[in-house]
This record gives sequence, C-alpha cells and structure tokens, in this order.
Amino acid sequence: MNTKEELLRELDNVDKRTMDLLSDLSDEQLAVPYHPGINPPLWETGHAAFFYEYFLLRELDGGDARMPGYDEIWDSFEIQHKERWREGVVPEKQRALDYYRSILDETRQRTEKKDLGSRDIYLTKYCIFHQCMHLESLIWCRQTLGYPAPPFTEKPPSKESNGTNGDVEVEGGSYFIGVPGAANVWEAETFSFDNERPGFEMQIEPFKIASTPVTNRQFLEFIEDGGYGNEEFWNFGGRTWLRGGHQHPEYWEKEDGVCRVRFFDQWQDLPLDAQVMHVSCWEAEAYCRWAGRRLPTEFEWEVAARGTDQRMFPWEGSVEDQDADIDAKYMGQVSVDAFPDAASPYGCLQMIGGAWEWTSSQYLPFDGFSVDMYPYMSTLQFGDHRTTRGGSCATSACLIRNTYRQAYHPSRRDCYIGFRTCPLS
Repeated sequence: MNTKEELLRELDNVDKRTMDLLSDLSDEQLAVPYHPGINPPLWETGHAAFFYEYFLLRELDGGDARMPGYDEIWDSFEIQHKERWREGVVPEKQRALDYYRSILDETRQRTEKKDLGSRDIYLTKYCIFHQCMHLESLIWCRQTLGYPAPPFTEKPPSKESNGTNGDVEVEGGSYFIGVPGAANVWEAETFSFDNERPGFEMQIEPFKIASTPVTNRQFLEFIEDGGYGNEEFWNFGGRTWLRGGHQHPEYWEKEDGVCRVRFFDQWQDLPLDAQVMHVSCWEAEAYCRWAGRRLPTEFEWEVAARGTDQRMFPWEGSVEDQDADIDAKYMGQVSVDAFPDAASPYGCLQMIGGAWEWTSSQYLPFDGFSVDMYPYMSTLQFGDHRTTRGGSCATSACLIRNTYRQAYHPSRRDCYIGFRTCPLS
C-alpha cells in the first residue's frame, strides 16, 4: 500500500465499511448505553477523522483546526471514557457525520493531488490503519449490545469438519522476531507500529503447538468437567476474576441441556467445531491447567506462524492470496480446520483471523523500543496487559500480519479473543 491508487482504495474501503456500520442503526441505537468496553459510535467516528485532520492536514500541511474547540473531545487521551456519553459533549449526529465526511473528503483530495513523499505515505497509512482498529471496535460494539451482524458478514461455507488436527513440531534454532528497525520509520520497506520494532534474532527451543485453536467443543468439556468450580485450575488473578460469578464464556447460555451462543441479535446453537472466543486470559490458562498444557509465548506463536523466511503471513504472498476469517466475513463461525491452504510453514491453521490468540507473554517493549509519532499507541498498555496475536474475524485485512502485537488486559473477553495451546513438554 505505497501508491496513490492503493492508498485511495483502502481509504475508500475503510470509509465505506464505517458508514455501513452506522447507516443501518437508528438514532436510538446510536445513542448506546454506557459500557466500559465500547465507545459511542458517533464519538468513535469523529475520533477516527481527527487522526487524519491532526497528523495530515495540520501537522504536515500546517492547516488550522477544522472544528475549533473540539480537539479535547475527539482526542481519546484528553476526554475521559465516561465523558464521551455526557449529554452535550459529543456533537449531535449530523454535525459529527458532517465533520467526518469533510475530513475524509479533504484527505482523499490531498492524496489525489499532492506529490506524496515517504512521510506522507507513512502517515496516511497510519491514519487508515488507526481507523481500521476502530472498525473492529464498532463491530464488537454491535455484538456487545445485541445489534444485527454487520451488513457485509457472509454465511460461512458449508464444510464437514474433521475437528482438531493435533500438534505440530517446530524446530529449534535462531529466528528473527518482529520488524527490522529503521532510522526513519517512514523510510522502512514495510509498515509497522512501534511495538513491532526493532526486530531481533532469538534462540527458540524446539516445541510443539496445536495446529488449530481450541474449539467450543473442547472448552465445553472443560466446563462440564467442573472447570469453573475447581480452584486448582485457576491462578490468583483467575480466582479473583471468578468472584464475578463467571461460569462460561461471554454470550453463552445453557437451556434444556443445550448450549447456545448469542451471535449479535440472534441466539443459535453453539458451533462446536468453531474456535472458542470471548474468553479471558484467566479462562484460557485455567483450561490449559485442566488439559495439562500451556499457552505459547508470543515468540513461539510468531515462529509457528512465520517459519524461517520472515514471511508477513502464514502463507506465501499477500493477505489476499488466501481465504481467512477477517474483515467481518464469517465472524468466527467456521470450523477450526477450514482454510487448509492458508496453513503456516509448520502446518498451523487459522493463525490469521478468527480470534486473537492469548499468549503467556506480558505486553512489553522490545529492547531498543522507540515511541512512534503517536505516543499512546503502545506505551499505556506496557506491563499489565498480555500480548495477543493473529487478528480476529473483525480485524481488517490491510492491518494484520504475523508480527502484529495486540495488547489486552487478561480479564478482557468482550472482544474476539481465543487461544491455542502447547503441550508441557
């Protein structure tokens, strides 16, 4: 995504998908109730536009504020989360959407007409990718509130599942982790965020890892074996979290002996061979103790996805070269053995899309870390969050890659998060 044509195509795509996620909601639905895991959609839309305005139209071009007095409203680190719901703070619907439209149109005109240097290209991509992150949160907002599925979600392909495929072996050796550093990040060959840099060589011991993520069927066995009631499977953080009365993954229920799951605004039978999602790290670790297994480290995960050739995706080529459950296409409804042609070099399936995968690694900076142009992209989560990898069914295709690191608090489960496991030895 380094030419004008490619930038404009992705800008149009993220713009259209954002509008698709808003246009089918009534004014009452847009006025979402407060929830700690979501944002008001109109604020989220204005915030995404503010990135383009601030970093492109003002920082690079020296322009004035397009909506004077609203910087501290649209800037997520100026306005407290609950204040985004307070009446009169966020502009009313039409004014917010007019602001968004004007900024996106101005960005489009800038991209078409300006002679773009490497810094222009880098920052335009940064703003597009930032909006893609908010596309994902708009999608899980719909799930959280029981709104309809995204209008671009498809019915998953019908395929008889063979279930899980056991473990694969990964050879030990020296592997490159992350993305090479660069004197100027906008001059780098490939885009990356600051938490992916600077890459480094790491010695990895031989290990085995599950070729597929943990399924709903497997996690149900853990539940039915009394997993939530046996404190031996839970560490201190997990036992503290259990005091909230949790007995199963988010959005599950059991009625007349049948497990069902809420899929946006519809209750449906649990897809047993799809990967489990909406689980906290505490639940993932408890399952591992019950099963006599463990979570991979984030470095093991990357090696299993990437192999020895530092590829950007588990498969060779670009993200478009294989089918995957990304871009809200199937929304986690496919079996874990789907997309066999998208296997990693070691034979792991669905390492891109489906659900973010918990790892055992704290979310920490790599040695030599340097803050990027947006200082809060990574730094606020260092230390008390876990690293997840691989993207989810709601992640945008243009955003995800093998080196992408996403931070979530270990108690978080409203997002699309699952896991795969490794044997203990």
